[in-house]
Amino acid sequence: MPELPEVETVVRGLRQHAVGRTITAVQVAWHKSVEKPDIDAFVAGLVGRRITGADRRGKYILLYMDNGMTMSIHLRMTGRLFILPDGSPISPHTRLVWTLNDGYDIHFDDQRKFGRVALLKPADLAVLHTRLGPEPLDGLSPILLAERLHRRKIAIKSVLLDQGAVAGIGNIYADESLFYAGIHPQRPADSLSPDEIARLHDAIRHVLASAIKRHGTTLRDEQFKGLEGRMGDNQGYLAVFRCTGQPCPRCGTPIERIRLAGRSTHFCPRCQT
Repeated sequence: MPELPEVETVVRGLRQHAVGRTITAVQVAWHKSVEKPDIDAFVAGLVGRRITGADRRGKYILLYMDNGMTMSIHLRMTGRLFILPDGSPISPHTRLVWTLNDGYDIHFDDQRKFGRVALLKPADLAVLHTRLGPEPLDGLSPILLAERLHRRKIAIKSVLLDQGAVAGIGNIYADESLFYAGIHPQRPADSLSPDEIARLHDAIRHVLASAIKRHGTTLRDEQFKGLEGRMGDNQGYLAVFRCTGQPCPRCGTPIERIRLAGRSTHFCPRCQT
């Protein structure tokens, strides 16, 4: 699933290729991709509207319209957005197409059909913001992170994956952040000391910022691509994620893999305590 760095990469592409353009047509190829409102209202609410801004909240892409509405896009497992010349062939996995007034279309492809798109009123957008935790790169301090971990007796990795605790972190960057912080993924969240929380805070920021600079992580079985079709470069810099059996980059101990809350989890059994 695309996580914060991958979604941020797409949003930066949308700022370049979509902001300032007007949507002239909307084609819905699979109606269940549209979460709300109904298809007719969704299309009518977008055609003729100018895109005034693009942003990210957690793993959500937000496109702001000139009438105060916001289109949210959650890519989920296999969703992708591409910018293509108007009239480009539609792939078997294309679920929606937005035609822009500059001769280009935005295609939403989603092989497994888990991704969702919605047109939100201001009140709906406010609910979305409230439901999600703080942004790791903007607003999350060590003190706030400590508050999010307080009295949470579940594994620290499970808390990091909770979008209501911290927004945008998924399996890849939870594993990587915990490695750089030297914290075992099974540690109860409320057992972390202030120094460990500070290390974790710094590690989260470092891991996410570095991945954004490298345009995200493209794994072989997921094939993330940015809006223009470029693959990410961060996969070559992963320390533990999907590195089972390989030597730890710090101590040389083989990286181990376990299942934690149903998710593959990778860590160094020596460096992470």
